[in-house]
Amino acid sequence: MKRELVLGPGAVLAALALVLAAGCAGKKDTPAPPPPPAAVVVAPVVQRDVPVYKEWIGTTDGNVNAEIRPKVDGYLLRRVYTEGSFVRQGQLLFEIDPRQSQAQLQQVQADLEQAKAQLAKAHQDVVRFQPLVAQKAISQQELDNALSAERAAKAAADAREAAVHQARLTSGWARVTSPIGGIAGIAQQQVGNLVSPTTVLTTVSQVDPIRVLYPLSEQEYLHLQERLQKEPAVAREDNLELVLADGSVFPHKGRVLFEGRQVDVKTGTISTVALFPNPGNLLRPGQYAKVRGVTELKKGAILVPQRAVNELQGGYQVAVVGSDDKAEIRTVQAGERVGKLWVIDSGLQPGDRVVVEGFTRVKSGVKVNPKEAPPEVAAGGAAGAETTPTTPTSTPARGGR
Repeated sequence: MKRELVLGPGAVLAALALVLAAGCAGKKDTPAPPPPPAAVVVAPVVQRDVPVYKEWIGTTDGNVNAEIRPKVDGYLLRRVYTEGSFVRQGQLLFEIDPRQSQAQLQQVQADLEQAKAQLAKAHQDVVRFQPLVAQKAISQQELDNALSAERAAKAAADAREAAVHQARLTSGWARVTSPIGGIAGIAQQQVGNLVSPTTVLTTVSQVDPIRVLYPLSEQEYLHLQERLQKEPAVAREDNLELVLADGSVFPHKGRVLFEGRQVDVKTGTISTVALFPNPGNLLRPGQYAKVRGVTELKKGAILVPQRAVNELQGGYQVAVVGSDDKAEIRTVQAGERVGKLWVIDSGLQPGDRVVVEGFTRVKSGVKVNPKEAPPEVAAGGAAGAETTPTTPTSTPARGGR
């Protein structure tokens, strides 16, 4: 009689484990394959002459600001011009009550007529006395007295005539006109007010061209003077730009008109005035603006796309890929930004290739799989872009210069 061997569940599991162990023991351990080189996008550095720009905060002001004051006393009858509008030279702005000046004119005209009558009588006396002296009918003394009276009457008549001329001027000054062409401001006096020569009625500003006032630090002033000595033609060029409050650039360029005569001891700056064309009177006095100008020209500057520069703890790093496709992390000194490019003052050489995409996948000494960036990325978008300072130049304190 045959007996069947029956194994329990535990015995089955133990047997299966022995079979698996024997199978694994027959195989050798194989190392994992190395990862492929990291894919990165590279671009060659650009080398060219770069103009360095700086910005200064300023305000606009009229090239000529004329305070309009009356020449005579009187009540203001009416305002003729439209406030804030452009007025021509000689245009009527205000009218003052002319009755007082007209009365003075009539008085001096009457005095002139009286002086002319006295002169006529004195002249007739001289004409009548001259033959009588020859006939010895009167003395020479009487003729001399007549001649003196004639000269005195002539002088009195001339004085009265001058007074009439002055009175006519005074009467005309009741009509207040603009001495220049420009933008007329808000009226400072209302109709019915009593005004005098000390009263300011309004201000007219000539705004084409328009001035822009901005502060220049001592260091910037000295640097500018040094550049002007080397390049005198720069002083005659319109090489300043005006950035308006909305960020747009004014379409017309200007030039430095003059610098102030002294340094402000509180701020350490020199007041500087630039002159800009302003056709159409677009700009008005008191507007906020930033003056931007070239302070130097960097010869053969090294530039890279801004995306290639990585900031780390206040410093800047760039990944460079050599001819053997091995990467190297370099610490660089970054300068001004030029459009979409960044000037590198030190740390790179002409011919270097920098990583513009994939910097986080790069390690020094490790090979990468570089791919050339499109030409527009390598060139920064526009070859003729201008330098843009990271922050506008502000007015330095005296102790921080």
